[in-house]
Amino acid sequence: MKIAVLLATVGLACSGVASASAHVSDVDYLKANRCKGLAVGLGAGDTASLDALIKAEGRTRAEAIVLRAQDELARGKREAAKSDLKERLTAELNGPCEAYMTAGKEASGGH
Repeated sequence: MKIAVLLATVGLACSGVASASAHVSDVDYLKANRCKGLAVGLGAGDTASLDALIKAEGRTRAEAIVLRAQDELARGKREAAKSDLKERLTAELNGPCEAYMTAGKEASGGH
């Protein structure tokens, strides 16, 4: 009986972690918007996964965060237009931004 209770508790704890990881913090939401700006500015192709993440996560954000996210998106596009930053920004897009692209695929159901 104790083992069943323990397994049920562990199962509930694990499901809580999985559902909590489906949502991103405000900081990560801002970073995802920057990544979208970089992707668009650098012509990196398909941004559907980032769009899905931003759309899903934007529904629950405070207006101030959404406005700041729009600023980050614009800043990413502006920086991507500067030829002297392209190498560094491409590395950022292919490095840290990949996590948000993957999260966006999960938010959209893997499509």
